[in-house]
Amino acid sequence: MKIAMGNDHSAVELKNEIKAYLEGKGYEVVNFGTDSLESCDYPVYGEKVGRAVVAGEADLGILICGTGVGISLAANKVKGVRACVCSEPYSAKLSRMHNNTNVLAFGARVVGSELAKMIVDEWLGAEFEGGRHQRRVDMMMEIENR
Repeated sequence: MKIAMGNDHSAVELKNEIKAYLEGKGYEVVNFGTDSLESCDYPVYGEKVGRAVVAGEADLGILICGTGVGISLAANKVKGVRACVCSEPYSAKLSRMHNNTNVLAFGARVVGSELAKMIVDEWLGAEFEGGRHQRRVDMMMEIENR
């Protein structure tokens, strides 16, 4: 599985740690984020990851900024992206199971590296349940298409 990762200046260290963690588990990780600690604009990286996921260049995306909020909002502007911000593992798991999220976001100023790993593990380990949830995902996609 190929995972696109993006981040701003506040999340360089956590991005590198999560990237190494995922590669150690056998995932291919493509870095769309910055590697500089100089202030930069998180929407650039949210869009890059969102576009990579929608284009099929990556199976899923992971975004990290200070809170995860801004970068996920940018990704959600890309048609076909369902990004969510998660600060704990349970919401991450259910976001995949019920909402079929394709991009996960969290904040480097909100969660530590060990909690981030747990969030990522739960998200990647969950599968979309379909059924009644598919109808709801379809409804969200209809909103996007209007």
